[in-house]
Amino acid sequence: MRIKPKQSLGQNFLIDRNVARKIVVVADFSKDDVVVEIGAGQGVLTRLLAARVKQLIAVEIDRYLAARLQDDLLEFDNVDIVHKDFLKYDLASVAATSPLRIIGNIPYHITSPIIFKVLESAAKIRDMVLMMQREVAERIVAPPDCKAYGILSVISQAYADVKILLHIPRTVFQPQPKVDSSLVRWTFTSQRLDTMRDREFFRQVVRRAFGQRRKMLRNSLSDYVDCHRDSLPVALENRPEHLTVKQWIDLANALCSVK
Repeated sequence: MRIKPKQSLGQNFLIDRNVARKIVVVADFSKDDVVVEIGAGQGVLTRLLAARVKQLIAVEIDRYLAARLQDDLLEFDNVDIVHKDFLKYDLASVAATSPLRIIGNIPYHITSPIIFKVLESAAKIRDMVLMMQREVAERIVAPPDCKAYGILSVISQAYADVKILLHIPRTVFQPQPKVDSSLVRWTFTSQRLDTMRDREFFRQVVRRAFGQRRKMLRNSLSDYVDCHRDSLPVALENRPEHLTVKQWIDLANALCSVK
């Protein structure tokens, strides 16, 4: 039976099984993996994942779809269907025994909240693979000194090594979105995180600066830097897009030590 997508939930169902198989292959799941799927929808990815991984927790906000998935996937004893808003889901509750892997064809209007929620549990997560609007994907992997480089770029790259795995045409979804999509992987690493003195303060500084990205740092961060200009590791004449991720961490650490 055809399901009418709900615009209020940002539903664009993946309907091309060949693309679904390609996604699972490039994400490189194995029989040892514990996976959380965000927005299982009609279960095109869910069924492929269930046959491939150790345990799958499929989180679906739509009550009808969650119930249907329960019926459709009865043959798999390694699948738990959770009817819940992922933004209210407790990732820590399922990450006690082994690092999680996360995948999702997510509602594009809540891409940033989903990313930031997962980053909060980065220590418990091995990697995350999300399908999103191509323009947003290109922001996430953008290097310094370009227009796309911003809050998502700096914070994502501080927490993980990021890479676009696939570009996906709009024609494989129902209904078709107005934009093309990309599949992005975050491979979480402690290499940069371990050098941060205060992760929340780091995110706060980055957001403040990019919120006024046309201004020099000495203006956008004036509340933080006015008393400490001579002891900071970066030139305050820079605009936010000129700093590398390491420089952002160094700057936040310096400001944190005197806040």
